[in-house]
Amino acid sequence: MQFPEGLRALNHRDFRLFWSGQLISLIGTWMQSVGQSWLIIELTNSPLKLGLISALQFTPVLLLSLFAGALADRLPKRKLLIITQTVLMLLAFILAALKYTGHVQYWHVALLATALGIVQALDVPLRQAYLAEMVGKEDLVNAIALNSAIFNGARILGPAVAGILVARFGVALAFFMNGISFIAVIGALVAIRSEGLPRPRRDRTMLQDIREGVTYAVQTPTVLLLLSLLLIVSLFVINYNVLVPVLAKDGLHMEAQGFGLLMSALGAGALAGSVAMAFMGRRQPPQSLVIGAALVLCVATLAVAGAHQFYGAVALLFIIGCAQILFTANCNTAIQMTTPDELRGRVMSLYALVFAGVVPAGAFFTGWVTEAFGPWMGYFADGGLGLVGALLLLGWWRFIRPHRRPAFGR
Repeated sequence: MQFPEGLRALNHRDFRLFWSGQLISLIGTWMQSVGQSWLIIELTNSPLKLGLISALQFTPVLLLSLFAGALADRLPKRKLLIITQTVLMLLAFILAALKYTGHVQYWHVALLATALGIVQALDVPLRQAYLAEMVGKEDLVNAIALNSAIFNGARILGPAVAGILVARFGVALAFFMNGISFIAVIGALVAIRSEGLPRPRRDRTMLQDIREGVTYAVQTPTVLLLLSLLLIVSLFVINYNVLVPVLAKDGLHMEAQGFGLLMSALGAGALAGSVAMAFMGRRQPPQSLVIGAALVLCVATLAVAGAHQFYGAVALLFIIGCAQILFTANCNTAIQMTTPDELRGRVMSLYALVFAGVVPAGAFFTGWVTEAFGPWMGYFADGGLGLVGALLLLGWWRFIRPHRRPAFGR
């Protein structure tokens, strides 16, 4: 059976298995994300402490991503992914047990979030680099788009289901269902034939490998511009794990089910962006699309500061979700298509570093602003700083000598 053009990456058996397993597992992941945020608000009623949990969860990505990328280029990716997914499943079951027995405390969540971050520091660059191993560069654009589609489809369904479960049965069930969902992706990885073996390489130390990846990124204009823009947007704008629950509870005075609906609106927009990406063809994304999506993302975040009604917030979150996926997924695509195979793990670890590694600083800043001045000021500060930072970067880049400007599309 041949899949149509918009689904062409599914013609690869290994990717089809991985994609199907991820579809189920990611629903559980989003259920846990919503449940964890709501649990912290229930335990502490503190946006700052909620931001601290996000900081603890993503700090390991900041500290370990470069080493994880070097490992991804040295070791079989499939076997490592089976290990990381198994550990993530166990962490979900532990949190479910703590909540179900009534023993959960804030420090438990903080400790488990840190452990989750350590595992994800290795898991993220592994999964990103493994996509190319399964489909090749010819279908990589479509594979990233389809992967983004299920990620964001789960982002719609997971929070909506989690909101209902949390409201009716408590948070523990959301954590337990996440643990169960990992069985699907682990089973898929066991069945996949591609091992993701490393390329033949010279005898080097890990530090030499890391230096080689960083040097390539800094000296390649396309990669440098994309990583710089991603750094600004991730630091100041993509802090929705802190912003949305506080918007629901303190801004719009809603309960868990309303929070789930707001998160689903964010996911619905991202799914729309992912579907659009799937039909964009095989070429690298145009520069105007990547930059335009980043600017729309900043402006829409800023606009939420003035949207004090539920439906207005839903509409803006939909736009934010769509712009975010068009920006981040197209950054991912352009970087992967530019990077040589033997460097992909290390360069994608830099992508993970600037995408998720700066979350601790962003989440802490957002939590502080929101707790001190309210949820509306959190959106105003994040959107405004992101927009100013992006415009300053693009203005500076415009005056770089023409032959050093990036050349990824028109």
